[in-house]
Amino acid sequence: MITEHALLPVLPGRETDFEAAFNQARAIISAMPGFRSLSLSRSIESPATYLLLVEWETLEDHTVGFRDSPEYQQWRQLLHHFYEPFPVVEHFVAVSSAGQ
Repeated sequence: MITEHALLPVLPGRETDFEAAFNQARAIISAMPGFRSLSLSRSIESPATYLLLVEWETLEDHTVGFRDSPEYQQWRQLLHHFYEPFPVVEHFVAVSSAGQ
């Protein structure tokens, strides 16, 4: 399993619109093969910045399966016009974890 990490710099004043659009886009990504889970969090210190974490079965489920799909074009239409600058997306593999 890998975790996709993206800090999403939303245009100030567009946060409410972004959150509404993301609620629509969530159905698109969650239906993709290899999708496991996601969380979207809003920064307390920088309220126009969001943290998106998406868990995928494999890197290719995201980089090929999702990004090369027609569904990704719908995702782009819903969300990409909210970002300035465009987010950097990185992928991580767990090396340690703890929990209750």
